[in-house]
Amino acid sequence: MNSVSTVTKSSAARRAHRAATCAGSVRRVMAGIYRRVGRRGTARFGLLFGCLGLVVLAGKDVKAGDWPQLIRPWPGEAGLEGYAGRDIRFPTTSPFAPTDADDAEETTGIGTLYLPQPLPAGRRPARSVPIVILLHGASGVRYAREHVYGRQFAAMGLAAVAIDVFAARSGGSGGFVRRLIDVTETMTIADAFAALRWVARKHPVVDPRRAFVMGFSYGGMAAAYMLDRRITRKLGRGLRFAGHIAFYAPCIARFAQPRTTGAPLLMLYGTADELIDPLRCRAYLDDMRRGGSAGRLIAIKDAPHQWDGGWSRFRIGRQMHGCRMRVEPDGRIRDLNTDLIMVSPLLRMTILGLCVGGPPYLIGRDDRARQISNREVGRFLRAVLTGRAPFGG
Repeated sequence: MNSVSTVTKSSAARRAHRAATCAGSVRRVMAGIYRRVGRRGTARFGLLFGCLGLVVLAGKDVKAGDWPQLIRPWPGEAGLEGYAGRDIRFPTTSPFAPTDADDAEETTGIGTLYLPQPLPAGRRPARSVPIVILLHGASGVRYAREHVYGRQFAAMGLAAVAIDVFAARSGGSGGFVRRLIDVTETMTIADAFAALRWVARKHPVVDPRRAFVMGFSYGGMAAAYMLDRRITRKLGRGLRFAGHIAFYAPCIARFAQPRTTGAPLLMLYGTADELIDPLRCRAYLDDMRRGGSAGRLIAIKDAPHQWDGGWSRFRIGRQMHGCRMRVEPDGRIRDLNTDLIMVSPLLRMTILGLCVGGPPYLIGRDDRARQISNREVGRFLRAVLTGRAPFGG
C-alpha cells in the first residue's frame, strides 16, 4: 500500500509541476496577445485556450481513465439505446480436449459484437478499448444475460463479444443433453481466444492486453479453466486474459499441477443454488492461488442458479456433485470415478451418465443478486484496468 501511495503522490507532483509550467507559458502568451490585439481579442483567445484545455483533458480521460462508471449502478434498458450488437463470424477450431489443440477441426465461430459509441474520427487512440468475452451456459445465449451485459459494457466504454458455441457447431439444435456431450469446454475456450484475436485484428481500438473473460455456469467452467497456463499456451497462441470471471460455475474438475497465467479469478455463486458445492469451489480457488493467481469466491445470499437469465424461478436439470475430474499436466481429462480418459463423445456421455443425478436445482431471476454481481464485477474490472490489487491487500 505504501509503494502505491508513493507512486500516486509522485505522479500527482509531476502533473502539478507540468500544469504550473504550462500556466506560466499561457500567461506569457496571453500577455503578448493583449499587447497586439487588445482586451476583446485576448478574451477570444482565452476562450480558445480554455476549450483546447478541455479537449486535452478529455483525451486524457479516454486514454487512461479511472473507470468510475464501472462502480456506479450499471445502465438500465433506457440507457442502452444505440448499443445494438452486430453478428460476427470468425475462424476457430473444435478441439474436443486440450490435447487436440494442434489438429482440431476448423470451424466458423459465431458471436455478437458490441462496441462503445465511437468518438469523432481520429479521436479514439489505438488499443484504448478493453474487451469482455462472454461465454454462455448450457441453456445457450440468453438475451437477458449475454446480450444485456454486452450492451451494458458498450455503454460503459468497453467492447464485448457474446459467443454462441452451440450455434457454431450444431446450429443450436440437437437438444440440451446432446449439445453438452458434443460441445466441450475446450471448444468454448478455443472460441474465446479466436474471437479475441479476430476482434483485435478487425478493430484496432480494441486492446487484447486488457481482455477479460466472463462465463456463466457451463461457460463459467471454461472461464475458470483457461486460467491454466498450459491451456492458455495451447489454445491462446500468444493471447491471454487479464482477468477471469466465473458466474455460478460447477467446480467438478481440478488440475493435477496448478500453474496459472497470473491473472486474477473472481467466482460468484448463490447460496440457494444446489448445483454449486462451495467447498469444492474453495478448493479450486486455493489451487489457483497456489498456481500463481489472486482469487475470490463471493456467495450471494439466497440467490438461485442463473439469477441473471431472465426466467422466473423453477427447478431444472440434475446435480453434478458426483462428478470428479482431473486435468493432467499433458491436458488429458481424467474421470476420477472410473479412471477413464475423456477422449470422445461416447466416453464423455458414459462418464457424465454415471456421475450426474439427484434432484433438480433452483433457477431463476433475482434482480437483487444481479445488482450485487454487477457491483462486484465492476469493482474487479476497474481494479484490473487501473492497476489496483483486484481484491485489496
